[in-house]
Amino acid sequence: MSLLQVRNLVVEFPGRRGTLRALDDISFDIAPGEILGVVGESGAGKSLTGAAIIGLLEPPGRVASGQILLEGERIDNLGYEKMRHIRGRRIGAIFQDPLTSLNPLYSIGRQLVETIRTHLPVTQKEALARAISLLNDTGIPAAAQRINHYPHQFSGGMRQRVVIALALAAEPQLIVADEPTTALDVSIQAQIITLLKSICKQRGAAVMLITHDMGVIAETCDRVAVMYAGRIAEIGPVHEVINLPAHPYTAGLMAAIPDITVDREHLYQIDGAMPRLNAIPQGCAFHPRCPQAFDRCKVERPDLIHAGATRAACWLHDGSRP
Repeated sequence: MSLLQVRNLVVEFPGRRGTLRALDDISFDIAPGEILGVVGESGAGKSLTGAAIIGLLEPPGRVASGQILLEGERIDNLGYEKMRHIRGRRIGAIFQDPLTSLNPLYSIGRQLVETIRTHLPVTQKEALARAISLLNDTGIPAAAQRINHYPHQFSGGMRQRVVIALALAAEPQLIVADEPTTALDVSIQAQIITLLKSICKQRGAAVMLITHDMGVIAETCDRVAVMYAGRIAEIGPVHEVINLPAHPYTAGLMAAIPDITVDREHLYQIDGAMPRLNAIPQGCAFHPRCPQAFDRCKVERPDLIHAGATRAACWLHDGSRP
């Protein structure tokens, strides 16, 4: 059974000039122990999807329709207090900048112990022992000594490990990781990725990994959802999506990755830019930039269609191309 089910999720931002639809009919599942990557350009709706799942949509953003279910229980319509309990206990969150997740005035030990005691029935002593164990698990050396240090006394990579320890504090079933490696050196990125994978394997937690880096996706994920203009363009096993992309947008993303085995003067790029939310074209949102677009693409919007091992929102796969 799926741990997380997102069904026909629509997120809107009401404004004076009308309502902007930022996520439009998003559906996917994540199984226990699985890492699902969510990838796309800035503004595609990746982080917004994560924020909707953990109940942290910035007002006036709201879930306009659809459902988010955790172990079959609906969580998108819960009140603030109930959602706050689920957010710490059953869903952990890792954000891009660790400084936004850590209180600079408290030692990391205090922050970990408070989080553990909020969600688990343990004593102060047990919580402290668990906090030290978590820091050890996330690769922080001399954890017993460093537990009384403050966030500014850690490097960027070490702070991100502390944030991962915080996310794991109450043994959540699902971790939403939003660009967890973006601000880090490449060598530290690799360590954080290895850490996330081992956490998944050892604890059976599911991870939703939001990133714009296809290299991170290829290295880390079991499946990948490619987003474009608030919708899923393609979803499937990571190996298939990377090696045999079924959507022209995915193919463009893959072609834009430099290949050290090919001598090229210029890097490939997808012409044009992603449309603004108030100017999404009729039909397939990608058609103005798509080299394979035909008439139907301009008037009718495709849903996800089976395309070999993946599913792609593209009319090329229903046999309708003239």
